Amino acid sequence: MEGYHKPDQQKLQALKDTANRLRISSIQATTAAGSGHPTSCCSAAEIMAVLFFHTMRYKALDPRNPHNDRFVLSKGHAAPILYAVWAEAGFLPEAELLNLRKISSDLDGHPVPKQAFTDVATGSLGQGLGAACGMAYTGKYFDKASYRVYCMLGDGEVSEGSVWEAMAFAGIYKLDNLVAIFDINRLGQSDPAPLQHQVDIYQKRCEAFGWHTIIVDGHSVEELCKAFGQAKHQPTAIIAKTFKGRGITGIEDKEAWHGKPLPKNMAEQIIQEIYSQVQSKKKILATPPQEDAPSVDIANIRMPTPPSYKVGDKIATRKAYGLALAKLGHASDRIIALDGDTKNSTFSELFKKEHPDRFIECYIAEQNMVSIAVGCATRDRTVPFCSTFSAFFTRAFDQIRMAAISESNINLCGSHCGVSIGEDGPSQMALEDLAMFRSVPMSTVFYPSDGVATEKAVELAANTKGICFIRTSRPENAIIYSNNEDFQVGQAKVVLKSKDDQVTVIGAGVTLHEALAAAESLKKDKISIRVLDPFTIKPLDRKLILDSARATKGRILTVEDHYYEGGIGEAVSAAVVGEPGVTVTRLAVSQVPRSGKPAELLKMFGIPQCP
Repeated sequence: MEGYHKPDQQKLQALKDTANRLRISSIQATTAAGSGHPTSCCSAAEIMAVLFFHTMRYKALDPRNPHNDRFVLSKGHAAPILYAVWAEAGFLPEAELLNLRKISSDLDGHPVPKQAFTDVATGSLGQGLGAACGMAYTGKYFDKASYRVYCMLGDGEVSEGSVWEAMAFAGIYKLDNLVAIFDINRLGQSDPAPLQHQVDIYQKRCEAFGWHTIIVDGHSVEELCKAFGQAKHQPTAIIAKTFKGRGITGIEDKEAWHGKPLPKNMAEQIIQEIYSQVQSKKKILATPPQEDAPSVDIANIRMPTPPSYKVGDKIATRKAYGLALAKLGHASDRIIALDGDTKNSTFSELFKKEHPDRFIECYIAEQNMVSIAVGCATRDRTVPFCSTFSAFFTRAFDQIRMAAISESNINLCGSHCGVSIGEDGPSQMALEDLAMFRSVPMSTVFYPSDGVATEKAVELAANTKGICFIRTSRPENAIIYSNNEDFQVGQAKVVLKSKDDQVTVIGAGVTLHEALAAAESLKKDKISIRVLDPFTIKPLDRKLILDSARATKGRILTVEDHYYEGGIGEAVSAAVVGEPGVTVTRLAVSQVPRSGKPAELLKMFGIPQCP
């Protein structure tokens, strides 16, 4: 209760009036759209009114100002009330609310960042709090600024494990600038939520995760003002007991109304009922923020020195990644690293050693790690690099998918790819990761084959928009490029060629080195092959691949440490489809592998056997 000053009756009434206007706008917008979630909006009306017009500090006409308090609507289906708030604040024209969900409007069915007031896309439930944790961590530990972060969750999404990964993270790092509001309106989509209105159980759960937790009547603006006014040295959870469809006669707290707009006649009657409770049309002005966030520039971050490798020396690309990231960290204090308790395997520990204040240990919670990175990257505050075993990013695919929808700029490094990791066996082997990351819109997929290429990939990723994935390997392989070799996104390299080449062999990582070894062996039989290093699997250098194929009788052979589906072979096949006289033969991992020595496993799947 430190610093809490009870609002006067006039302010409390103004907040009640604001909440009812937000209800009306949400009902009008969803009825006009013929779809949407008015009942989910109505349960949150008082929460949103108190948050935006009493508690939060922000510039209403500059929603992405770095000094502003942040808000994440994790229950993204309640988007109409978020849009209503920004119309109430004066940023959106009120008439625009009636264009909800139209193709001509930016007001999508769920929040997306083409809206200036939306930092992260939500709607795939259970992800908003992780992103809010990333924003709060950035505010507390990197920006060291006074802005606060608020996140509203629905009670249905609290069944998601990712929510509790985020709750644990915030408790561990004592994110006292973070407030989570649980809108406990009792009802889910098809059934009541499992705990319904047992708010005491929610409270015990939150407290067990290290949160200061307050139960409130979520429709009492006075109780909400008081709860938001409490400052503690730990994150705050507000458990708001609410009723779905609050204020809608005959629908409030009733099942089977989730995601259903009110019919026009009913909407008109309900709007009149709610409007009759509004005592004043006067709007509350937003309170401006304290301007103490530092100015940040993350453009054009370059390595301080060129690579310093020696051709022929051996290093694993996973270690080259750690060395490169630590080096890039000296170029900008906004380069940050995150890991999921694998830092001594991914070699992100090298970054931690040199830049301990910019390393975030996310522990074994890969879904949350990706969400934290997304939050850290919002408003261009940082350039995050996340690392773990590549196989473990598959469990975070939904977070990665939503990061792309969020237009987020995050970099993910997956180590221990393919059967070449050897004895650990198939649970640790990433054999689906290229397929996964290639399918992400606007992604860039790097697959460096030596230390020099890895260092260049890290530098390029830091300056490339969208989701960047760097695939690194466990085995040590020879340096094949000189330190002054130029690398660019979408530019492949011809590593070996002659005028008599019979086939173009495309490999990456360990398989590029297998292809080079095969080329040496084939020389004894007077057979020459051309060897290509794609460097990026997406985008692929289609021109160089076709030029090489035409110079080698139209023959292409792809060799990869990945399943057949979605990997290099399919990427190359898609690039050359329809080209007359070009044929693609593929070698890849054909079934679930087993433990064994790397060379044994590669041989088992025919990977080093080049015709």
